[in-house]
Amino acid sequence: MHVLVVEDDLPLRRIISKILEEEQYQVDQAENGEEGYLMAALNEYDLITLDIMLPIMDGYTVMKKLRSEGCQTPILFLTAKDRIEDKVHGLDLGADDYIVKPFATEEFLARIRSLLRRAGKIGIEGKITYGPIRLDTNQHEGFINEDPLKLTIKEYELLYYLIQNKEQILTKDQLFQRVWGLESETTDAIVELYIHYLRKKLAPFNFDGFIRTVRGVGYMLKE
Repeated sequence: MHVLVVEDDLPLRRIISKILEEEQYQVDQAENGEEGYLMAALNEYDLITLDIMLPIMDGYTVMKKLRSEGCQTPILFLTAKDRIEDKVHGLDLGADDYIVKPFATEEFLARIRSLLRRAGKIGIEGKITYGPIRLDTNQHEGFINEDPLKLTIKEYELLYYLIQNKEQILTKDQLFQRVWGLESETTDAIVELYIHYLRKKLAPFNFDGFIRTVRGVGYMLKE
């Protein structure tokens, strides 16, 4: 899971990031609202934690701009503002949850897992499924019903992202950015190759047609 932490307090930002990284989340950090907004607008994230009292652009403004531009990424307000009016305002602007500082680590992680489940990003008890395809998110293994797919790491990550965004068209650039990253030394041509590999793994079960090519655009996972 790829999480953006927007927090101006450096020690706290490092603590939040360390907590998430220890749970195997990939974390990006932003130190002010403007930077957080730009990163959220330009990159694919599974979840954003957002402070309210931020320099340059406050959290409320970041929230309004992202939601007005169609960003549906789950957003968790993580703030010292503890008045009921603040919570109501934040939720009304489009926040998916609201935690007041200081917070318990266990509750923080539980809220994140809950948001990711609601968004279809992770399944209950470490599983994510689509039709007969099942991924074990604890062991990073794939199955068709009970038969193992024997996926490589990149094949697993690619299939995971396709299931996360099932029945939605994903561009080659989106897939490349999410699975390989913009700093990868390879090119987005690698996406076509790994789509081919995935189809070969699904073909013995007659499910290779689940991965559809949308000509001139990208790919979509659809029964």
